Amino acid sequence: MSQMGAADFKAHCLQVMEKVRRTRQEVVITKRGVPVAKLVPADPPKKFVLGALAGKFTSEGDIVGPVFSPEAWEENRREWDELNAEPNPRKARR
Repeated sequence: MSQMGAADFKAHCLQVMEKVRRTRQEVVITKRGVPVAKLVPADPPKKFVLGALAGKFTSEGDIVGPVFSPEAWEENRREWDELNAEPNPRKARR
């Protein structure tokens, strides 16, 4: 890891950045001998993610068809409707 003053870095910024990219060595930038910043090489670009999990999973059975049978679906819908029904004020008074 090398060090350089802020004024020197300002004068040669593009060359220093290229050297860090090429050699992958960090450069500490100092101001009056005190470290104030560190120039580090960027991480290499990640691989394309789309399709990265291809072949890692298997499907069991029908993945397109409904989860419930039509009868079970209707039963669940009726239960849901009953739970979310507005209370009937006439029935509540009796």
